[in-house]
Amino acid sequence: MNNILVKILCGFFLITTISIDGFAGSGDTTILLANNNISTPVTVTITKVANIIYPESFEADKLEYIEYVQKFSNKKRNYLVEMYDKGENYFPRVIPILKKYNLPQELKVLVALESGFNGNAVSRAGAVGYWQMMNESAKEYGLKINTAKKDERKNLVKSTTAASKYLLAHSKILSNNLLLMVASYNCGMGKIKQAIRRSGIMDAGFWDIKKYLPKETRNYVMDFIALNIIFANYDKFTKKNLVFTSEVREVPVSDNVNKLNTSITN
Repeated sequence: MNNILVKILCGFFLITTISIDGFAGSGDTTILLANNNISTPVTVTITKVANIIYPESFEADKLEYIEYVQKFSNKKRNYLVEMYDKGENYFPRVIPILKKYNLPQELKVLVALESGFNGNAVSRAGAVGYWQMMNESAKEYGLKINTAKKDERKNLVKSTTAASKYLLAHSKILSNNLLLMVASYNCGMGKIKQAIRRSGIMDAGFWDIKKYLPKETRNYVMDFIALNIIFANYDKFTKKNLVFTSEVREVPVSDNVNKLNTSITN
């Protein structure tokens, strides 16, 4: 048996080897494959190359969340497309405010998680507006709430400014830890401090205290990561060629080598 070694880049598949039983020949492999109909079994080893890009804020912890994000991208595809489309109108107004308060722009997706960009959203607990702020917190950070018709939580710019002040106050307490800031926005600073105490780690991060947080908060932070990762890879996501982890597999190819490309793309 002669093994003909060929390297071909096809889309996001890399064919590393082609094994052909009973094939004898010499010279340029590409020409031989192109000009001969091969009737003996052919097997290709295909490496599906990971092409995902990680925003710097999430690079270090990718093993903690990559499986969750991959499942989220499959189960919540329509939701992700809807939020991305809406975000194109809202994020350009949210990001400059976050920057003004020296906050990471990744926090912009909290508007999607909190209200789905619906300024009139009201939670069962009574939180209102784009950032789903409770009455006391909203007033503490400068929002005016006179009546149901006059509620600045429903104003995107004013509510984003108040939410930014709220997040900035938490960031100072939490040493600017992004994921802890996100967790605190969901469950409050008290539960974060309690979880840190239970972990026994003075400078604990989110992954250190995750198991001590409410399930809703754990999922909230993971969803926050998922939206940022998918939005950073949105073109590949919509074209359905976003590869999270590299894979290696052997695939039999039909007798006619001219069908090789069809076998690979399918």
